[in-house]
Amino acid sequence: MIVLGMQYLFTSLELETLKDYFDKIDFIDYKNKNPKDVINEINIYLEDNKDRLIILNTKAEISNNLLSYLTKLELNGVKYLTISKFLEKYLYKFHINDNRVDVSYLTAIKRFSLRQYILKRLIDFVGVAFVLIFSSPVMLYAIYKIKKESPSGDILFIQNRIGINGKEFKCYKFRSMRPNAEEGKPQFASKDDDRTFAWGETMRKFRFDELPQLWNVIKGDMHLIGPRPERKYWVEQFEKEIPYYNERHIVRPGITGWAQIKYPYGENEEDAKHKLMYDLYYIKNWSVAFEFLVVWKTSFVVFGKKGV
Repeated sequence: MIVLGMQYLFTSLELETLKDYFDKIDFIDYKNKNPKDVINEINIYLEDNKDRLIILNTKAEISNNLLSYLTKLELNGVKYLTISKFLEKYLYKFHINDNRVDVSYLTAIKRFSLRQYILKRLIDFVGVAFVLIFSSPVMLYAIYKIKKESPSGDILFIQNRIGINGKEFKCYKFRSMRPNAEEGKPQFASKDDDRTFAWGETMRKFRFDELPQLWNVIKGDMHLIGPRPERKYWVEQFEKEIPYYNERHIVRPGITGWAQIKYPYGENEEDAKHKLMYDLYYIKNWSVAFEFLVVWKTSFVVFGKKGV
């Protein structure tokens, strides 16, 4: 695989994933370069392997010479893809273009149709009933452990989160941190967060702390599957850096989601942007089969203790 340009920067985790598809990944910086020099570099990389995929990953305009060269390569079996198509095909995420002049690509993100919504609610109710049957003993034990290890605080942690259409709702969780953990200032939860007590950390690893949100699903604030709801404070911060961040609010949030599976936790705006790409991919490509795929993969996250 040859990546032409540096518009999208792959994470180390993504590069590891791509090794399952490609034996070798080479990068060519296209910025401020003569197209002939770029063509020469591509030719050098193609000498040892003609069966390569070229990724157009540049903000700069592709010159006529280079475009003509790429089409000739395609006739000889060398394929090329735009970075948007590549991310969807191989990494299952929706590319967010930093070029804010043309945002027509966002028209692909649409609200769920009535049929889709009804199907999702059916899945919600069946899923809630199934989870309650097996999780009731866990929830009772969680209440006991919270009272024992952190008796000075409440059992439930209730916090306003942003839901569909940007409206706030009360989101319920088992409290996993000490009382007043944020000390008046919103903070990101992080891996191995030192604000958690022992049982709280266990709940977060297995995501048991999310179980009270089943009530949010029953009420209709949330789905089982969807973008994770964020606090208004963080939404406002992310919106400053990512103006299209509110696109995720055209659907109801979920207890778990595609972003939580593919990108386990986030601590800054860059993480939020990557998670948004997964959320938008989920919204764009929703289907019943996709819904059950997320449920299936979530079980591996839970039992693999990859939650945060």
